[in-house]
Amino acid sequence: MTDTSPFDPVGHESVAIAVVDQIESMIVDGILKEGRKLPSERELSDAMGVSRPKLREALQILEERGLIHVRHGEGSFVAQLTGRAMSPALLSLYARHGNAFYDYLEYRREQEAFAARMAADRATQSDKDRIREIIRDMQVAWEQDDSDASQEADLRLHVAVVDASQNTTLIHMMASIYDLTRQGVFYNREFLRTMDGTGKALLDQHIEIADAILNGDPDRAETAARVHMDFVENSFRKGQEQLEREARAAKRRKLSF
Repeated sequence: MTDTSPFDPVGHESVAIAVVDQIESMIVDGILKEGRKLPSERELSDAMGVSRPKLREALQILEERGLIHVRHGEGSFVAQLTGRAMSPALLSLYARHGNAFYDYLEYRREQEAFAARMAADRATQSDKDRIREIIRDMQVAWEQDDSDASQEADLRLHVAVVDASQNTTLIHMMASIYDLTRQGVFYNREFLRTMDGTGKALLDQHIEIADAILNGDPDRAETAARVHMDFVENSFRKGQEQLEREARAAKRRKLSF
C-alpha cells in the first residue's frame, strides 16, 4: 500500500487491539463511513505493518462488536451504524402530506448552517483542497450543462462541508439525511434547475458557501448556507403554488362553455 494510505503503522505491544483502536477511531471520526469497503487484508497489513494473522484477529473483534461485516469473497465493510433516518412507512407518509417536506428543509437549514459555520472555523488544508476541487467540478458541470454531474457535485459539496465541521455526530447523522437526498426521496434537483432557469443561482450559492469556508469566515459561511436553503424552500413553494394554479385553471376550463 502506498504512503497515501490513511492507515498508520502500529506498534507490537498489543497489535490486534492497536489495529482495532485505529479503525474504531476512523469510524468515529467519519473517515471510514458506513458501507465503505476496507482495503484488502494484504493492503491493510502492509500499511499498518502487522501480520495477516494479527490483522484477522482485529477484524474478528470489530465484527463481533458490530462495527464491520465480512462478505465472503467480497471483503470487509463498515457496518450500517446510524440506521435509516426514516422508515419506508414514514417516507410514504411524508410523500402524501407535502407540508412535512418543509419540516425536512427546516431541519436541513439549521444543520447546514451549523456545519458551514464550524467548517469555516475548523476546516483543515485537506478539507479546503477537497472543497476547491468540488467547486471546480461544479463549474465544469454547469459549463457543460451536465445535470447528472452537477447533481452529484452538489451532494459531494454538502458532504464535504459537513465533514469539514469536524463534528462527528453531525457527520454521521447527516450521512443518513444525504442518503435520502441521493435517492431523490424528498425532491429532485432538476426541479430546482427549472425554477432557477440555468442553475446559475445554485452554482453561485455553492461558490459563496465554499468561499466563506475557504476564507475562514464563520458568519458569512452560516449566512450563505441559510440563503441557499431559503432559496431551495422558496423555489419549491413557488413551484407548488404554480402547480395548484394550473390545476384550478384546468378545472375552470373544463366547466366553461
